[in-house]
Amino acid sequence: MNKHISTYGFYCRVSLLILLFTGCATSRKAERAHKEAEEAKEKAVKIKYAEKLGTDTVHITNYTLYSFIDDWYGVPYHYAGHAKTGIDCSDFVSILYQTVYGRDISGTAGNQFEACSVVKKDDLQEGDLVFFKINSKSISHVGVYLQNNKFVHASVHSGVVISDLDESYYKLYFYKGGRMKAKS
Repeated sequence: MNKHISTYGFYCRVSLLILLFTGCATSRKAERAHKEAEEAKEKAVKIKYAEKLGTDTVHITNYTLYSFIDDWYGVPYHYAGHAKTGIDCSDFVSILYQTVYGRDISGTAGNQFEACSVVKKDDLQEGDLVFFKINSKSISHVGVYLQNNKFVHASVHSGVVISDLDESYYKLYFYKGGRMKAKS
């Protein structure tokens, strides 16, 4: 009887080991599949935004930024909106900065300008802010500079979109560029 119990115990242990190794292999396959899916998504985002910005995919280095833009692209404009059901320009910039850069920049476009150091248009870098005075003496619109004169913003007519600073409309109303001041 002890021999049968011993044999039974041996087979139980072997079966358990087989299940464990099979489970580990399945887990590794699932992890690999997840990683491959993430890599494919990243590649697709890089291709999409390289095309929109007129650049090569090697210049799309901040995947967090472009993934964020991709998630929000096309969200309609809504004054004082703060969600994917509708967003205004300054709230879009605020959410983008918090999500992508871990920095708080809230308030109106004018308030956001005050949190920045002025940057010449020719010296803009990815992540800098671009400010506009549209039919106003005060700053009334803000976006985030990307590259190649392109910026992302919540447009009144198109929602979250990428536009070009050289478009006649934006060229006419462009005020200044700004870079977030260092944390104190």
